[in-house]
Amino acid sequence: MTATSRGGCSVRPARPSDEQALCRIDSIAADGDADRRASIRSWCENGATSVAEDECGTVGYCVVEYTFFGHGFVVMLMVDSSARRRGVGRLLLDAAVDSCTTEKLFTSTNVSNRSMQGLLERAGWRPVGLLHGLDYDDPELFHLGRVAAEHRTQ
Repeated sequence: MTATSRGGCSVRPARPSDEQALCRIDSIAADGDADRRASIRSWCENGATSVAEDECGTVGYCVVEYTFFGHGFVVMLMVDSSARRRGVGRLLLDAAVDSCTTEKLFTSTNVSNRSMQGLLERAGWRPVGLLHGLDYDDPELFHLGRVAAEHRTQ
C-alpha cells in the first residue's frame, strides 16, 4: 500500500513498532484483552495493516486479509474515539480499496453497529448478506466495497 493523505491525516503501512500505539487506540486491546493485543502484534508484523496518523499521532488502523474465499476482507477498522467523525475511517477504507489485490473486497459488521453501517454506505459499500449465529442475537451484515471494473454489471 502506498501512503495516502487527506485533510491533515495520512495512511501508511504499519510497522512492528506501531503495535503499542494501536493497542492504545483499540478499545478492546486498551481494556487488556490479550487476544486482541496478540492479533495487533501479528497484523503489524505480517504487513496486513494500514495506520492513519495526524499531527497528534496514530488515530486509526485497518487490517485487510485475503482469506475470505480468496478475496480481500477488512477484518478490522478501528478509529480512536477522539478522532471519530473526522474522515479517518473513510480514508482507511478508501486506502484498503485502492490497495486491494483481489477482484473483490468485503467486510462485515454487527447489525447493531449503526455507525459502521453509515460509514460503509457513505463510502459506497453495499450490503450483500446477513449471517446469524456469530454473536448472540446480533447478526453480522456483510458488505462489498470493491468489484474490479471488468466484473461490474450494469
